[in-house]
Amino acid sequence: MCGIVGAVANRNVVSTLIEGLSRLEYRGYDSAGVAVLNDTGIARVRAVGRVSAMTEKANELQLSGLVGIGHTRWATHGGVTESNAHPHMSPSQLNGEVAVVHNGIIENHDEQRARLKSLGYVFESQTDTEVIAHLIHHYHQSLPLLAATQKAVAELTGAFAISVISKKEPEHMVTARLGCPLLIGLGEGENFIASDVSAVLSVTRKVIYLEDGDVADIRREGVTILGRDGAEVTRKIHMSDVSLASLELGPYSHFMQKEIHEQPRALTDTIEALIDDNHFSPALFGKNAAAVFAQVDSILILAAGTSYYAALTAKYWLESIAKLPTNVEIASEYRYRESVPNPRQLIVTISQSGETLDTMEALKHAKALGQHLTLAICNVQESAIPRASELVFYTRAGAEIGVASTKAFTTQLVALFTLAATLAKQRGLLDAEAEQAHLGALRQLAGSVQHALNLEPQIREWANSFANKQHALFLGRGIHYPIALEGALKLKEISYIHAEAYPAGELKHGPLALVDSAMPVVVIAPNDALLEKVKSNMQEVKARGGELFVFADADSHFTESEGVHVIRTPRHVGVLSPILHTIPVQMLAYHAALLKGTDVDKPRNLAKSVTVE
Repeated sequence: MCGIVGAVANRNVVSTLIEGLSRLEYRGYDSAGVAVLNDTGIARVRAVGRVSAMTEKANELQLSGLVGIGHTRWATHGGVTESNAHPHMSPSQLNGEVAVVHNGIIENHDEQRARLKSLGYVFESQTDTEVIAHLIHHYHQSLPLLAATQKAVAELTGAFAISVISKKEPEHMVTARLGCPLLIGLGEGENFIASDVSAVLSVTRKVIYLEDGDVADIRREGVTILGRDGAEVTRKIHMSDVSLASLELGPYSHFMQKEIHEQPRALTDTIEALIDDNHFSPALFGKNAAAVFAQVDSILILAAGTSYYAALTAKYWLESIAKLPTNVEIASEYRYRESVPNPRQLIVTISQSGETLDTMEALKHAKALGQHLTLAICNVQESAIPRASELVFYTRAGAEIGVASTKAFTTQLVALFTLAATLAKQRGLLDAEAEQAHLGALRQLAGSVQHALNLEPQIREWANSFANKQHALFLGRGIHYPIALEGALKLKEISYIHAEAYPAGELKHGPLALVDSAMPVVVIAPNDALLEKVKSNMQEVKARGGELFVFADADSHFTESEGVHVIRTPRHVGVLSPILHTIPVQMLAYHAALLKGTDVDKPRNLAKSVTVE
């Protein structure tokens, strides 16, 4: 969601701040701003819209400074206005004494706002962030900035990543985190902070990931980190392996298009260690995985959004291959109900970013209930959810910039299939012949996905039938029903066409009432045991005048007719078929959005990394 970048240097940091914010645009935002310290105090520029609009203002003012902070805002408290954009200052006027940027949500902001008003502070925004600025300023009148920030954040309830600069102490910045990602980038005679490593890659690859409760003092000559108890701590330095090339479009029109076409490589990279070892080993999930898996009698998967649909797919694999009872819950719902904890249940969390707040909080809740057998499936090294989990499987999708997840989803599916096969083997349910068959299917997967990508010209033609529609229906059965859900999500996310997905057998229980010639119906129809059932469901649609768009395997023996359009994916690939059938629905959504002229990579109202509830 919102993005943070900051810099302390012996040179003008404005261009560094702006480049960093540009790298964070993919996270989703509606306004941007920067504030820098210079000879006159704090200079600030904010603008509604893209970073480019704010950049124009900064250039007109010839903004400069050696210490600065920047922010891209995704609106939560208050509308999309310049007065609500970050950075916020205190006192609330152009020449304030402190400036703050903030990701997250302060839950006790109303209480703090009333208190601060009673102290004489005037608010110019509707945001919870302005409360932080005034609270720090209040304590900073008698305390150094570091101590003032420590005292202020101790009184905040909720989740936050913040950075603050002060007119009285122009040589440094102070930053703090609780529940929202924040890192320090280490340079030579200069240092940086950011909410995402992509924002600092142009200036450094050496990063420190702050932990919950950390408060850090960032200076040119070095950084000091204080832990939750206020004592100085040392955090591990990491060398980021994210490449700048992965953050560039190259020959593609959009990052979503690029990332759809990167899937053969992403899948290959994700299974590389597995293929090299030529067997399913618990060691793929961590040193202690064999001992953890030996205790498991059931599985609970916690996830949100696209990752939730990956989890629904995995339920079929885990129950059919590993014979383990598996439940799947939306992370944001799980921790707000009374559940029956089982200390032998494996808690699996799935998150592309590893920072999804709903999923992180659900994991904390499960552990508080005494469920300590935990596994994270994540695409970002050293992010919060893997650090909080006993075991971890990192997908190797590479940087995913488009808000609508593509390669992260399919690599999650590979990871979950690997988990199912590994558990089955450890439980004595996967013999050598079956193991090699599954490994062979994984080896061939990238090639099959490439064949599916070659269907793009046909899918582009289909998109013409969707671009002028208001609604669409997606149908699937069995393990392909979650892929129908994913297809509907992709279409609504980026084209803004209302789309729903149902198990095809549920048509006659309600959704069939919506079917007419104005609602295209997409059918996932692989050549599996449910194919004949799916064909019967298609007849129900056809009889009501509905127009069918069928993704069928090459060996499914479908024929086109009036109102029935068929695209044949490669031959049925067995147990991995859901991964293959994901590719066409991604491309359908992409090309429908192109025709509608929407902002494909940054759809309205959405964000890449959801770090608020």
